Amino acid sequence: MSDKQNFTGRKPQMAKAAPGTTKRIFGYVFQYKWRVAVVVLCIVLAAAAQAGSALFLQSLIDTYILPLVGATDPDWMPLIRALSLMACLYVAGIVAAWAYNWILVGVAQRVLKSIRDDMFAHQQELPIRYFDTHEHGDIMSHYTNDTDTLRQAITQSFPQMFQSIISCAAALASMLWLSVPFTAFVLVFTAILIVVVRAIVSRSGRYFMKQQYWIGDVNAFVEEAVNGQKVIKVFNHEPATQITFDKKNEELFEASAAANTYGNITMPVIGNMGYMLYVLLAIVGGIAGIAGWGNFGLAGAGTLTLGTIVSFLTLSRSFINPIGQISMQFNMVMMALAGASRIFALMDEPVEEDGGTVTLVNVELGADGRTMKEVDHVTGNWAWKREEGDDGTRSLAAAHLLSPKAAEVATKAREQAITSPDGRLTLLRGDVRFTDVTFGYNPDKPVLHDITWFAKPGQKIALVGATGAGKTTVTNLINRFYDVQEGQILYDGISVKGIRKPDLRRSLGIVLQDVNLFTGTVMDNIRYGKLDATDEECIAAAKLTNADGFIRMLPQGYQTVLEGDGSGLSQGQRQLISIARAAVADPPALILDEATSSIDTRTEEVVQAGMDNLMKGRTVFVIAHRLSTVRNSDVIMVLDHGRILERGSHDELIALKGEYYQLYTGAVELD
Repeated sequence: MSDKQNFTGRKPQMAKAAPGTTKRIFGYVFQYKWRVAVVVLCIVLAAAAQAGSALFLQSLIDTYILPLVGATDPDWMPLIRALSLMACLYVAGIVAAWAYNWILVGVAQRVLKSIRDDMFAHQQELPIRYFDTHEHGDIMSHYTNDTDTLRQAITQSFPQMFQSIISCAAALASMLWLSVPFTAFVLVFTAILIVVVRAIVSRSGRYFMKQQYWIGDVNAFVEEAVNGQKVIKVFNHEPATQITFDKKNEELFEASAAANTYGNITMPVIGNMGYMLYVLLAIVGGIAGIAGWGNFGLAGAGTLTLGTIVSFLTLSRSFINPIGQISMQFNMVMMALAGASRIFALMDEPVEEDGGTVTLVNVELGADGRTMKEVDHVTGNWAWKREEGDDGTRSLAAAHLLSPKAAEVATKAREQAITSPDGRLTLLRGDVRFTDVTFGYNPDKPVLHDITWFAKPGQKIALVGATGAGKTTVTNLINRFYDVQEGQILYDGISVKGIRKPDLRRSLGIVLQDVNLFTGTVMDNIRYGKLDATDEECIAAAKLTNADGFIRMLPQGYQTVLEGDGSGLSQGQRQLISIARAAVADPPALILDEATSSIDTRTEEVVQAGMDNLMKGRTVFVIAHRLSTVRNSDVIMVLDHGRILERGSHDELIALKGEYYQLYTGAVELD
């Protein structure tokens, strides 16, 4: 079990879309500005064709159809030409609509690809703390549900809203062209309609955003339940898990039901009110036409004609329907903005701070064992390289600010380091020293208290103690998964804060208690420790750790494909592959965090022999509950509640008859 403090679970937020979300979405969209320009042009053409065809009805009836009524020798050619022109107008609108939808699909997929690329690239730079405090299923929801709602907004909602606005504007201009009084009547009715729609949409928008956040929470719970299915079944926890899921699903149901209820009644309300307007216009227009009332519009004044009435009725529908479309799409836009806000929230998370300037380089050693020369090929010897102008006095100066005991440890580390004359190259030997280190995952709850200790190059250091004593925390600080709040950690006399994290971690091989295998062949999983390793190097690493035997017995040997985190293997076999992965990396130092805890005693003996070969010449930190595995350690440190109680070899601590003696003899349990 980890030594980390439990972080408070994060409930799904119900906040509104973050300011600037729409601007950031369009920032991605406008990366394809020429395609967007064509889309806008096509939308305008489609809207113009729709309004133009409705406006053309006046001329069609008054100029071409009515003169033919009662004619003894009608000339049909003008009417045919008018109808042909009208057909061309409709075809132009259809082509424009098809074109912008076709282009938008490509733009949307490119935008989503860019967002996913940026999101994943940023995620790779986030600190371990982020993943400790966020549910993995909720993070996955960013890549699935949130991006899908964004896709719908880009391909449907945004263009539909834009088209509706253009259509409304075109219909309004056309109505003003025909009749100002009737247009004023339509606008008064539309104002009443907007008040009603706004009340509905404001409610549905809130629930759509809640729905998006509860989807993430349900996904997180399902992912957790799937991963822990064995534990759930072992403890007969199915009913309790079902109850928890039902509660979360009920929250999602209520939010979704409310959102879709309000969303689904929007269009019927607008449609029916639109029909009311249509009937009122038909009644008033019919009365006005029969009575011969006058009419005026931007086209001029005159008598209200049948063609004007028919055209105006069609335009009123072209004006009201887009308002309904805007209202419907507004809900989807709100949901998309909620999803986008979650995506951008992840992308705005502070990245893992580094601040280090010291790098890891290959060097050739001189005959005296101290002279170093940087080379660009693998030699088996590594050195820390400081930046130009840094001769190593910075960390030494910082050490003098510590307590006298810690300053003495730091000074000795500096003195014992093998450094080039200019101070820029320091041989990597695995000298690790903690000086006055205090740390807590939550600053107000320290896990380590004023720790000072050292590990000499090539030593095997064992950390033992009860769960929560701080053992895993020590290793988390060495590789800078977290940075200390007080004190210093020195690696060959250099503060680890001054070393670039990738270089620091390259020098440290880690085998964790919880094994993670990836989908791919056994060979691929071993090669994960060193991506440019040859097959021969991977096989040699497997042989070194005694994994070669069982691997060759698999159906396809090293080419056997593993899926589901190596679900077809035993826990011990999975751990052996994990150890081989660390071996192929050939790191100068090793951290073994309960590396053999999942292996039976007989297998452990086999693995331990291989690990002993792997540990030769390296500084090794071993965390173990089985005290039998740490007997041959050079130094054993007993931790309790973040403090070092005892330090020494196995024989020394047994002779001391203190805490380690109590643990080893079974007088005290490691709980």
